[in-house]
Amino acid sequence: MKIIKKLIKYIGAIILIGLIIALFCPTWTSHIKGDNSISALEQVEINGSNHEIMIRGTDKDNPVIIFVHGGPGCSEIPYAENYQDLLETKFTIVNYNQRASGKSYHFFEDYSNLSSDILVDDLMALTDYISERLDKEKVILIGHSYGTYIGTQAAHKAPEKYEAYIGIGQMSNQVESEIESLNYVIKQAEKAGNTDDVIYLQGLTEKIKNGEMFTPRYYVIKYGGSVRLIENPDGDNLGILLSSEYNLLDLIRYNRGLAYSQKSLLEDILKNSLPTNVTKLELPVYFIMGKYDYMTTKNEAKKYFNMIEANKKGFITFEQSAHYPQYEEKGKFYKWMRDTFLK
Repeated sequence: MKIIKKLIKYIGAIILIGLIIALFCPTWTSHIKGDNSISALEQVEINGSNHEIMIRGTDKDNPVIIFVHGGPGCSEIPYAENYQDLLETKFTIVNYNQRASGKSYHFFEDYSNLSSDILVDDLMALTDYISERLDKEKVILIGHSYGTYIGTQAAHKAPEKYEAYIGIGQMSNQVESEIESLNYVIKQAEKAGNTDDVIYLQGLTEKIKNGEMFTPRYYVIKYGGSVRLIENPDGDNLGILLSSEYNLLDLIRYNRGLAYSQKSLLEDILKNSLPTNVTKLELPVYFIMGKYDYMTTKNEAKKYFNMIEANKKGFITFEQSAHYPQYEEKGKFYKWMRDTFLK
């Protein structure tokens, strides 16, 4: 019995030590070889709040991309490196955690005034910081999913800062997009013979048509409207924890920030859609949409694209992808970026 008690204490001590190490272990982004390469993971103060940024590229003289993650609150830093390896050979890529998201969530900071307007201001200030640090007159701005809601407004307010705006999984009239998404998942549930899903989803119709809620993302993911060629990367707690860029404390911050950001910011998307606020952009504009995207639907994005006045526009469909074409077909995305910006 004494041996068993000692063994239990010993195992408990090991577990405790392991948790402490996991909680506070140092984080990093993997090194990129080359005399002029950059691979940095650090906190930078932007508009009075510390933001986590990751900068990666084989040559700091290459064109710079600022990538605005989705969610709201879904940091892409923990898995971005897995998908942007080709891009890093020709571009310097800046990923950052928006205010109150991921490693930019700070437990004792006041986020009571968190809004999309603040996130747009943060993005423009971050752009100034990156442009000065990497000695660039302009950078390429890419928004993904909710990041397009922020990126489109930043491009509208400060087109002089950006060489071009690229919206991937572009938001548009989100109420109409949600209605299309709902119809899609109901149809797929009917095909699969999942009667319970059909009944539940049909019961949401009025709320979604009235702009009171989103089509539940669980069902969009379940029925193939999120990813087709990869596993869904967002919300993968184990994957986040196993990345070198996040530790256990960061994972806790990720989930706290995700819950807070979604509670604070989602309603604004439904009430203030982009087509009512931004219809002219004074820079080149590109929308890249997955054919099977039912998180932000291709049809509604195309309607919005047709409304936008711009001196140069392009709408590109990735035929094998859903909501993450830049990752699902990363080779095709890299080739398009190279052909478009490296002439």
